[in-house]
Amino acid sequence: MKLKNQKLWVALFVGPALFFITVFLLYPSIHTMIISFLGKRSETFVGMKNYIYSFTSRTMLTAFRNNLMWLVFFTAGTVGMGLLMAILADKIKYEKLAKTIIFMPMAVSFVGASVVWKFVYTYKPIFTNQIGLLNQVIVLFGGSPKGWLMKGPWMNNFSLIFVGIWIWTGFCMVLLSAAYKGIPRELMEAGRVDGANEWQVFTKIIIPSMKSTIAVVTTTMIINVLKIFDIVYVMTNGNYGTEVIANRMYKEMFQYRNYGRASAIAVILFLLIIPVIVMNIKRMKGEDS
Repeated sequence: MKLKNQKLWVALFVGPALFFITVFLLYPSIHTMIISFLGKRSETFVGMKNYIYSFTSRTMLTAFRNNLMWLVFFTAGTVGMGLLMAILADKIKYEKLAKTIIFMPMAVSFVGASVVWKFVYTYKPIFTNQIGLLNQVIVLFGGSPKGWLMKGPWMNNFSLIFVGIWIWTGFCMVLLSAAYKGIPRELMEAGRVDGANEWQVFTKIIIPSMKSTIAVVTTTMIINVLKIFDIVYVMTNGNYGTEVIANRMYKEMFQYRNYGRASAIAVILFLLIIPVIVMNIKRMKGEDS
């Protein structure tokens, strides 16, 4: 009787959570995988046609290339700058004010930040008044205005990536700062007393002590960047060679009404994220053991 009561309580507590996971996560995932093998309006079975398109079309290859650029430079920029800001802010008198200013972009919606930066990058033809702040500064110092969001594949993609770094650096800084403050100061002082310079203290003491936190922040940034959408959608909508996977998925679904292709791209994006999640879970289990 007692065992039956325990099972009943388990069902009452776990049942609603399993129900919502099934309805809002499991069922949509399985349904998306099924649709990915169907045609434009999900009326005919087309097999692997949508996946072949995803890996062979020039547009999708451009999207994969750009996502790789985002993956490398965005992740390195946010984690690197976050770590640098965390260490430098700890050494100044107005630490809280500095951290507040650096974290402030996270308080702005990503769409709002993208709109602001789109105005900053605005380009007008030469010999006309520049309304974009960046081109105004360039012209003021005698330079020529540049189409920051129109010249690809490097200038416009790096301009977008910079916006992402500007937004997310504060998030990384907060997490890394907490880990940095957890390092015993006696450990770093002992290293300096033994003759280690600041670079050796950084590489031999600080980085190993913060290794787990750096791994968490890095994997979080990788997951965010693989599904990057809002910045690209607002600032260029994928034009001028700035297309990314998530933005292409949105276009196929809502602009071209090609449900099969959109679902195939969604499945590919899901599969790209899975290894990062698995790696994070294994790392967490390793720490617990």
